[in-house]
Amino acid sequence: MTTFLFTSESVGEGHPDKICDQLSDTVLDECLKQDRMSRVACESATTTGLVMIFGEITTNAIIDYQRIIRETIKEIGYDDSAKGFDYKTCGVMIAVGQQSQEIGQSVTNATDDDAEQGAGDQGLMFGYATDETEECMPLTLTLAHSLNKRLTDCRKRGILPWLRPDTKTQVTIEYFDDNGDIRPVRIHTVVLSTQHDAQITQVQLRNDIMEHVVKVVLPEHLLDDDTVYHINPSGSFVVGGPCVSEALFISIFLIKQPYFCQVESRREYLPIDLVTPL
Repeated sequence: MTTFLFTSESVGEGHPDKICDQLSDTVLDECLKQDRMSRVACESATTTGLVMIFGEITTNAIIDYQRIIRETIKEIGYDDSAKGFDYKTCGVMIAVGQQSQEIGQSVTNATDDDAEQGAGDQGLMFGYATDETEECMPLTLTLAHSLNKRLTDCRKRGILPWLRPDTKTQVTIEYFDDNGDIRPVRIHTVVLSTQHDAQITQVQLRNDIMEHVVKVVLPEHLLDDDTVYHINPSGSFVVGGPCVSEALFISIFLIKQPYFCQVESRREYLPIDLVTPL
């Protein structure tokens, strides 16, 4: 019997990567709400004081980009420049064109005598399902996501009002490997970094996070005296979001075979060529 460590990371809704994720999906959702046959390849990027929305979109929907982008940033929690980003004052640059006519034709019309429909793109994805959790995801990832969700809940419900939107979590679990029978034994390490108001001390921050987040989320039977906690290990984290890190996200809607990864979100009624999984 051997043991090994496995680690998963998650970012909160105010992390620049997740901001772009939500902005691209906001555009996608608005297109589909008005026109279910929309073809959307929407990319988002963000940096200090600026959001860029670009890509190729073919739709009958009328999109008020300024409104929906700013509303999404506000909902995330960036409503004051002191946090590093503000939905009221940030720049929103829109550079959206239409899908290439040649690509559009290849997926709209049959391309040979057998009347087979062409594909708008190709994709190579890999992954697996596990019975560790109800979500069929690794326990490490489920717990990392749950820590971020709890941080958001504590911020928006006023339980820890000094929290700010930019967060990141990481959970490492020690597993037993008994000839292929893999079982989680204990939580080895927890890393949690969260943006916060300037007046909060690191001592209070760590105590509050342990009491209201870590102890609420993590299963007690997997914690022991040797579990390592790194809570805001870099110290003060007042300014966050796009001000300290740039990000890019692509949201593509082409229709029938759903598949997802960190940088693409595709849901298509038209076929997509899929490479056989390795």
